[in-house]
Amino acid sequence: MNTIVDFPSLVFALSFIALWLSAIVGAFVSKKWKPLGEDQRGGFGVVQGAVLTLLGLLIGFTFSMAINRFEQRKNYEEDEANAIGTEYIRLGLLPAPDAERARGLLRTYLDKRVLFYTSSYGQPLQQIDNDTAQLQNQLWSVVQSSAGAQPTAMTALAVSGMNDVLNSQGYTQAAWWNRIPLEAWFLLALIGIGCNLLIGYGAHRRSALLIVFPLAVSVSFFLIADIDSPRRGLIRMHPQNLLSLSETLHAQ
Repeated sequence: MNTIVDFPSLVFALSFIALWLSAIVGAFVSKKWKPLGEDQRGGFGVVQGAVLTLLGLLIGFTFSMAINRFEQRKNYEEDEANAIGTEYIRLGLLPAPDAERARGLLRTYLDKRVLFYTSSYGQPLQQIDNDTAQLQNQLWSVVQSSAGAQPTAMTALAVSGMNDVLNSQGYTQAAWWNRIPLEAWFLLALIGIGCNLLIGYGAHRRSALLIVFPLAVSVSFFLIADIDSPRRGLIRMHPQNLLSLSETLHAQ
């Protein structure tokens, strides 16, 4: 199910509006209700600095989480390409009819894996997943029946390679589901709103901070959401290894 964080542009727009309004509310309260006196600005500055530091740390940790997940998706894509390429060679250890059929299925399976990486939310992802599962069953059936008919060490290598292919797809899917928790986003939003309230409350009249700080935090939120979203945004992972392998196998 899609959430707001799956749409980085929406995250930027909503966060900027919310944070900017928070700064305006803080400035309004300071002006109309209880403005800061000169003797109070020292203590207020300490509190404001501590909360801003907390926000900076949270943004840094969350950005690190997004980068780590992005790198994990890249690594699993490479592992998946290596597993499919290795198994394509090992299938030559099977009897010729089984090897030819299995290789044809594996090329089709590779095309489906490329579609998985390049499809967006608006495309038939469920159909791609269903086709992938069906091809996995067919591939395993061919290898299993061939190894059962001729249980040798060479056919065992083909069975082991097919197991790696199926496992790599599962690892990839798990990595794409592994996103920044919504609770972390909720905490970021609360701390961001609180910081902007303090910025507005302590800022001088018509201070540029009322625009600059909400904008800077919103851009940070946008970048985190963009990196963490596998199928939307400006920064998306290109399945270069799978595409290169697909070109090689189809050329053969």
